[in-house]
Amino acid sequence: MANQQSDGASLLRIYWYDGALGYGGPTLDQEAIANSDNVKLRLGFINSQGQQKGVDSLIVTDLINLARNHAISDAILLSGDEDVRIGVEIAQGFGVRVHLLGIVPSRGSQSKQLLFEADTTQEWSKETVSKFLTVVESRADADDVQKTLDQTVAGTDSDDRSALADLVARFVDGLTEADISRLREHWLTTSDIPPEFDRKLLATGRTILGRNLEREETRYLRGIFRERVRASSA
Repeated sequence: MANQQSDGASLLRIYWYDGALGYGGPTLDQEAIANSDNVKLRLGFINSQGQQKGVDSLIVTDLINLARNHAISDAILLSGDEDVRIGVEIAQGFGVRVHLLGIVPSRGSQSKQLLFEADTTQEWSKETVSKFLTVVESRADADDVQKTLDQTVAGTDSDDRSALADLVARFVDGLTEADISRLREHWLTTSDIPPEFDRKLLATGRTILGRNLEREETRYLRGIFRERVRASSA
């Protein structure tokens, strides 16, 4: 699409905008994107309500800087937020053509004012998106896993470590094959648990015990998580 809209101009790079989970740093998926050739990962943050913040300003800043420095002649923007419109206007003032891209049903999620400002607009159909993107179903439904955990806590007479071990077993059973593979690859170079897994693991551990985990319990929980993932047949 970039080649078609820019008459074959060379690609500068792809910018991928996302939110980071507090102080946990990038997720495994975000790290994979950042390590891809010709891709720059730009991270805002995710607030306590789970909302992505600070991303629109990054898009606007990049558009303006690239346009001002004559680094680009065309930009394809996959967005629909009214807040990026000012970046589009200023970039156009420097001679950049901005091509707005949406994913069906984009007309219900893209700002009309942003659509008006764009030089061209296109919408990708479900068939187009399915050529490069698929939904991976979890091996266990999250609600079912939580119900089982609740039943386990209510009926257990075992000690805290046994409860934590049972938690990890069910937690790992709920991971997808892709999750398992990415974790194993991640642990080839480091022993830390990525934040998107560690946060959920520790939070559920606190729920299971009804209190904050002690240092040794946290270490134990993380340790058996690694062991369980490495031993998984996924």
